[in-house]
Amino acid sequence: MDDRPVILLAAGAHAREAEAELRARYDRDYRIESVGTADETLERLRSLVAERAAVAMVCAELRLPDGDAIELLHQVPAVVATARRVALVPVPEYRDALDDLRAAALRRDMDTFLPLPQGMRDEEFHGALGELLSEWGWSVARPTAGASIVVAGPGDRAAAAVHDLLDRLGIPNRRVGPDDEEARPLLDDAGPGAQLPVVRVLSGRVIAAATPGAVAEAMYGGFDEIPAGSVADVAVVGAGPAGLAAAVYAASEGLATIVLEGDAIGGQAGSSSMIRNYLGFPRGISGMRLAQRSRLQAGRFGARFYTGRAAVRLEDGPEDEPEHHHVHVDGAQLCARTVVLATGVTYRRLGVAGIDGLVGAGVYYGAAASMAREMVDRDVYVVGGANSAGQTAVHLAKFAGSVTMVVRRADIAETMSEYLAREIAATPTISVRTRTVVADGGGDEWLQWLRLVDLDTGETTKTSADGLFCLLGAEPDCSWLPDGVALDERGFVLTGRDVPQDLWVDGRPPGSLETTLRGVFAVGDVRAGSMKRVASASGEGATVLPLVHAHLMQLRAQEFGAPG
Repeated sequence: MDDRPVILLAAGAHAREAEAELRARYDRDYRIESVGTADETLERLRSLVAERAAVAMVCAELRLPDGDAIELLHQVPAVVATARRVALVPVPEYRDALDDLRAAALRRDMDTFLPLPQGMRDEEFHGALGELLSEWGWSVARPTAGASIVVAGPGDRAAAAVHDLLDRLGIPNRRVGPDDEEARPLLDDAGPGAQLPVVRVLSGRVIAAATPGAVAEAMYGGFDEIPAGSVADVAVVGAGPAGLAAAVYAASEGLATIVLEGDAIGGQAGSSSMIRNYLGFPRGISGMRLAQRSRLQAGRFGARFYTGRAAVRLEDGPEDEPEHHHVHVDGAQLCARTVVLATGVTYRRLGVAGIDGLVGAGVYYGAAASMAREMVDRDVYVVGGANSAGQTAVHLAKFAGSVTMVVRRADIAETMSEYLAREIAATPTISVRTRTVVADGGGDEWLQWLRLVDLDTGETTKTSADGLFCLLGAEPDCSWLPDGVALDERGFVLTGRDVPQDLWVDGRPPGSLETTLRGVFAVGDVRAGSMKRVASASGEGATVLPLVHAHLMQLRAQEFGAPG
């Protein structure tokens, strides 16, 4: 039996050229099938679903004998919601069709449109298809081979958290049961009586009683490996978009750069299934891919990453090294001349005991993209009305039987980008309940029901639910910072002219991204007044570098006795 994922081609006049192009590149890993009409395409898709075949992509030539690609691709999600959809446009027709194609892409009738290749080695064409297939493989397909293997029993919440971490890092991973033959060598390496879950990471190391922090630290290097007495020019605390941008620019300019992250590299943005409005990615990019590429970029410039333990204290160095800052994590400390705070925010908890007691068992805080595959044909609820909630709802709709967004505000357009609100409105399996909150919920070992309250009428509704994804809004965690760092009333870090005047030095405010501690800066979502968008966070991470350089120059001037 051929179990390769299917790329289905619907083509008319250019069928021979299009099929040859696909076979030349993808025939080893994908099953290329070709049909001639829109009706045949939908019929073949239904039969593939009946055969339980994985359909990775549907490519359709713009003009078909019984219709066009736009209408055909619009109908595909009703049959196969997860397949990527591409319109193939003959070059002579491209200009005249461009307005219709753009409108269709905005309506999410397709993932992208591309001109048919004009000859050999059309890398722009194949680069676009490769990106789409890569995202499909990460978010939909279950890996047949795993770079990491997790040994755990059914319903193991710790294992689910490890899977989520590995998926956010883009590491292929599989779960096997403790009685599985493949689990035996891992359990032997872990030792007698090893507590599950047991995880084999990329390096081959086997971890018993694995936690996300232990797995992250094993993958990217432990804090114990930091050379004694080393002093970094820049310590970036947090590896979301802002922290990663700061690391890329600092390391590329020759500064000794270290990055600390207590969770997965990429932060909350790393769990986003698709970011469509990030500059330079016209077809969108998943948060995982963006984080993965940024980490590799920073690493190639020399930045060092340490993950798995959160920062717990920041303090100035002793009297003999006052120009240093010490960042403490559990069991270790890092010394740096400047510190960039890029810790982002966390999602607020519902505060409902019955729901919070089921975290990892149908209840998730954040996008938890890895759990979308477990929601096939289930009734799922998403709490929140910002972009992160909208992206989560759209991604879940590819799998779930129904997705209900629960939003406190009267209209999601108040807090969500227009393109996402439009996509939600165009997705028939997503419904939006505005002016509504989740008041209660529960279940036996797994979420089974929710109680919703209408804020205008007070009416209460009890409904069955198989999954609840909470993206409720942002709270910074700045409890570990010293009193010398000024915060606003909501706990966000104050910088620049937002700092109260009585804390200015010599009548001058701190630099635009500088805190009330000299040499300590804040960027991204943790900073008061930031835009809370991926692009703006990345921009702040880059913008902080001139301030870092200026502070380092001051330190050098003081060291050599010149005026600061």
